[in-house]
Amino acid sequence: MSEGRPTILVEDDRTGMDPTTLRRAVVDHLLYTRAKDLRSATLTDVYHALSHAVRDRLVHRWMTTQRQYASADVKRVYYLSAEYLLGRQLEANLHVLGLRDLAQRGLAAYDIDLDAVLDEEADPGLGNGGLGRLAACFMDSLATLKMPGMGYGIRYEFGIFRQEITDGWQQEAPDEWLRKGNPWEIKRPEYTVPVPFGGHVEHSVDDRGRLEVRWREANRILGVPFDTPVAGYGTPTVNTLRLWSSRASEQFDLGVFNDGDYRRAVERKALDESISKVLYPKDTSEEGRALRLKQQYFFVCCSVHDILRRYLRSHDTFDALPSKAAIQLNDTHPAIVIAELMRVLVDRESLEWEHAWEITRATCAYTNHTLLPEALERWPVSLFRALLPRHLEIIREIDRRFLRVTHVWSGGDDARTKRMAIVDDQTASVRMAHLSVVGSHTVNGVAELHSELLRKHVLADFAQLWPERFTNQTNGVTPRRWLLQCNPELAAEITSRIGDRWVTELGDLAKLTPHVDDPEFLSRLAQIKRTNKERLAEVLRARSGVRVDPGALFDVQVKRIHEYKRQLMCCLHVMWLYHQARFASASIGRRVVLVGGKAAPGYAEAKRHIKLINDVAAHIDADQTIGGQLKMHFLRNYNVSYAERVIPAADLSEQISLAGKEASGTGNMKFQMNGALTLGTLDGANIEIRQEVGPENFFLFGMDAEQVREVSARGYDPSAVIAGSERLQTVLQMLEDGLFNPVERDLHRRIASYLRQHDPFLVCADFDAYCDAQQHAAQTYADPAQWWPKVARNIAAAGKFSSDRTIRGYASEIWGVEPLEITLPTGA
Repeated sequence: MSEGRPTILVEDDRTGMDPTTLRRAVVDHLLYTRAKDLRSATLTDVYHALSHAVRDRLVHRWMTTQRQYASADVKRVYYLSAEYLLGRQLEANLHVLGLRDLAQRGLAAYDIDLDAVLDEEADPGLGNGGLGRLAACFMDSLATLKMPGMGYGIRYEFGIFRQEITDGWQQEAPDEWLRKGNPWEIKRPEYTVPVPFGGHVEHSVDDRGRLEVRWREANRILGVPFDTPVAGYGTPTVNTLRLWSSRASEQFDLGVFNDGDYRRAVERKALDESISKVLYPKDTSEEGRALRLKQQYFFVCCSVHDILRRYLRSHDTFDALPSKAAIQLNDTHPAIVIAELMRVLVDRESLEWEHAWEITRATCAYTNHTLLPEALERWPVSLFRALLPRHLEIIREIDRRFLRVTHVWSGGDDARTKRMAIVDDQTASVRMAHLSVVGSHTVNGVAELHSELLRKHVLADFAQLWPERFTNQTNGVTPRRWLLQCNPELAAEITSRIGDRWVTELGDLAKLTPHVDDPEFLSRLAQIKRTNKERLAEVLRARSGVRVDPGALFDVQVKRIHEYKRQLMCCLHVMWLYHQARFASASIGRRVVLVGGKAAPGYAEAKRHIKLINDVAAHIDADQTIGGQLKMHFLRNYNVSYAERVIPAADLSEQISLAGKEASGTGNMKFQMNGALTLGTLDGANIEIRQEVGPENFFLFGMDAEQVREVSARGYDPSAVIAGSERLQTVLQMLEDGLFNPVERDLHRRIASYLRQHDPFLVCADFDAYCDAQQHAAQTYADPAQWWPKVARNIAAAGKFSSDRTIRGYASEIWGVEPLEITLPTGA
């Protein structure tokens, strides 16, 4: 360079962060990745070009992170989950890199709207509800906290399903989320794993007199990994989510094909590749149950192979595995990992049983997510024998050794030993929760009440045997997506008051406490909420043609449709409000009730509740006599992107599950930090939310978990409750009269009859208290001087419910994992 000549620095098109370089990178990808120019490009093309440009800026951080993990030989968390409800990735990654505003301005220069580009991205169909969304929040927090971690799951081609509503009924359609391609994933065929199924087991004795076991499988399927980068906020750390896709080991039988039997030639390929087609296939048939078990073993087998492959790069023995790998089971879906790790260590690596068991138990930990007995997975022994014969042998041996321990510990209490057995001989089934507890060093619940109920009731015998294994880690959500991204106006207002450290230290929201009675702050909260409601109203109009009043109370219940979550109770209350407005000429205030969620394809009762909600909504919509006071709408195909619109607009968050049934809930936390007040029971994390915000800022109703147990133990008679309630008599009569569906009167009569005779989730028992709480909430909403200070206090008290806090707890109390500071090369 000549002396005196200025130095010109040109940033690399793949990594540069200045506006000019980013614009150039997007146009470059448009041309060379999409083969389009600006004139011919569609919004889909622009989405892919921008996504690839953003991914480029993650890749060098990603590679640097993985290199430094390997170089430091750090202990890593391996999070095994059947679900990851990620949400759209482009906007999240723009926020992580601090490029959202820059991208918006850059596209505007070409008259392209960034929001329109963001809407081109499909929600990844990799989860159903809270379990999958929690896993996604945890992956975000692991990276943000600089924790070495990796997620494992299944790359479902069609996800859970796309929910359509036809004549009020839920219909399931394939969720073709990959139809336009996925720019965030990278296929890794070099790490393909063979997965065996079926066949038989051979036993022999080797030259040294040791038992030698060979599993002669009948079929082998290939697991092909696809990697997605998960970037931390405010840090160069980028972790990996590795999802497995099933491929046939033989694409098709060429001989059969040449003989003209084209269907049979590809039949095996279609069967093998069905494993990663759909999340939670309907399990009401033997084939459906077999496919579910195949899915679970498929991703566990692939993941164990991958974990050990990585470990053996730096280690010659397995002695250090527990100090280098923490395998976390997200519920019982990956429970077979305990038997698979034992199979590999004993059969393939020739470790002694006791040594292998010590390593396995020290490596694995189990998170329980349910208190419902029917949700604690069991698999028929016959199905295990057909698909995983060697694993059945291993599980029986684990069980035999465990029962010897329980027999001595219990003083020969046979009844207790039978209760604790992994293999239930009476029903010929394998209890996966018991396998998870026996094979893990730590078992945690996900809310204080949930963990207490696990210890006292659901897993009481195990908690008495191993009290030191049981702990609690209350769930949390990532504030990056669930406040910074989905509610930018509120995020900006918070930052203007307390600075931006809250994005990674959510406890800083407590600094808002001095502002909770500030009229200017409360006025801003009201303005922001109104804007969000107007935005949601426009979304509802565009999606469904529904018009709602943004000035009304937005009363929202969005979650998986299940009887214990009691969407039915919400609907009955709407019916009562309608009766009051229509037949009693009462003023009920203005209210918009929004309900959303999916019912499992085989869950007939939940589907009937969706039908009822839609029938009631349609009837109210058609009745002009109530002056628009009341509106109800079912949010079709509710997903993460929809949630990002709904949650910031909600005034009232319905968390009304029967006490003692919800493990934690995380929707309650998202609504709270976005300025909705909670109306709920003492269930799951509601209890902790109420403790944080104060009882006066929470609309409580209903029995607590102990009262529910007492009522059930006495013998619950819903007819006695109905006889003493004018409201229940009224709404049940409306159902029996067929008011909301005069064509199919028996449909709603069936629901009324079910409540009168059974009511297993005590809807009737809690209904009057629920209506009273709703009335209190409506009266409070009508008085802004009462409502908005409560909103402010809820936001200020949301700091506990960050997934960052949860992950810190897992890391220090369960995993023994430390953060690693990633250092990027100079200039990167």
